[in-house]
Amino acid sequence: MTKPHKNRAAQGWRTTRDSASLGESNASVSVSKGKFLRRFLSFFGPGYLVAVGYMDPGNWATSLAGGSAFGYTLLSVALLSNIMAILLQALSLRLGIASGRDLAQACRDAFGPRVNFVLWVLAEAAIIATDLAEVIGTAIGLNLLFGIPLEIGVVITAMDVFLILWLQNKGFRLLEAVVIALTLVIFACFVIQMIYAQPVMGDVLRGFIPQRDIIANPDMLYLALGILGATVMPHNLYLHSSIIQTRKIGPTRADKLDAIRMGTIDSTLALMFALFINAAILILAAAVFHTAGRTEVAEIQDAYKLLDPLLGVGFASMLFAVALLASGLNSTVTATLAGQIIMEGFLRLRMAAWARRLITRSIAIVPALVVTVLYGESGTARLLVMSQVVLSLQLPFAMVPLVLFTADSEKMRGLAAPRWLTIIAWVITVVIVSLNLKLIWDVASGAVAF
Repeated sequence: MTKPHKNRAAQGWRTTRDSASLGESNASVSVSKGKFLRRFLSFFGPGYLVAVGYMDPGNWATSLAGGSAFGYTLLSVALLSNIMAILLQALSLRLGIASGRDLAQACRDAFGPRVNFVLWVLAEAAIIATDLAEVIGTAIGLNLLFGIPLEIGVVITAMDVFLILWLQNKGFRLLEAVVIALTLVIFACFVIQMIYAQPVMGDVLRGFIPQRDIIANPDMLYLALGILGATVMPHNLYLHSSIIQTRKIGPTRADKLDAIRMGTIDSTLALMFALFINAAILILAAAVFHTAGRTEVAEIQDAYKLLDPLLGVGFASMLFAVALLASGLNSTVTATLAGQIIMEGFLRLRMAAWARRLITRSIAIVPALVVTVLYGESGTARLLVMSQVVLSLQLPFAMVPLVLFTADSEKMRGLAAPRWLTIIAWVITVVIVSLNLKLIWDVASGAVAF
């Protein structure tokens, strides 16, 4: 019997109703045919679900550690990661619009069972690493704001499945609105803190210029890859290629080109907006902790305790904790959706959303509980940073198929990515793989330890 994936590879990809990504939400949001602004507003939303990756608790840990230890130096990594994310998310949404397939489905169509199994395991590992950061971050936020012990906070995070289910049942637009509202809360909290921190703008701008020390210093490279993994997250590539299909896009080439254009503008603006928050965490750590000689601040709890006395403002720590909790809740939404997309796309396995969420969250809760029980607050930062480095190591396994598929005119139904974009994407892939290999060598040689 001929294997199905070979038939699809030869004939091009076909999208059927039962294989639509996030079938319950697919083509559920109408697209305006009017003027530019109305068309753009039709696509306003998916980019912000993707941009949540810039603000998840794992990012806080890497940016706090990087800013306190090395000042503004790693801002260049945040900027370069942002540029990489903009280009890769543009490819991701193009895949979803042009082919009608999300990245997981596209992999299932193009590769054999063994390759797909490996890719699925790696994608699931990325979801667990992401979820681990959310579990710890949300638990810390609950602890700082309400005094709930970390161990109990970790268990409470399993209950967020009911919030996600309720939002999904109310429609995808409401889900997007909640994510955008929480993002604005995080943004407002950091704007106020940055006003009081008063960073030296000349030093901040110099921080956006890449330095050779980032590669030469193993500890700095470790944190740099953590920032990269916390920004350009593997699950976002699967997520974006699917959620863009919630828009009811017309069947013509012109309709799809306009959708690609509007979706790219949406994601680019969202990621540039998120760059402020991503960079603000690092700038705050550099301006408040590094300049005060507190270069060892890596724990979120330590940052919370030191913000008020160092800034001289009584509410700075509270704003920090509110933003952290909003970040954890926000990240939960996107991880849930990405987990659903990956499981259905690779395995064609439809599982009740609550069951899928509880399984993933339970796997993440176990190591979080072990660390909090054995090491308490002292172990959470290290676990958060390590989870983001793991994401960076897994990133190429999502990037390579994405670049391959979007460069193929037949698979993309005549809407393949421009050659210049494909070339840049391959360069980004080579850079990330090279940095990952450098990190593996440093770990193996004992220059840096997980």
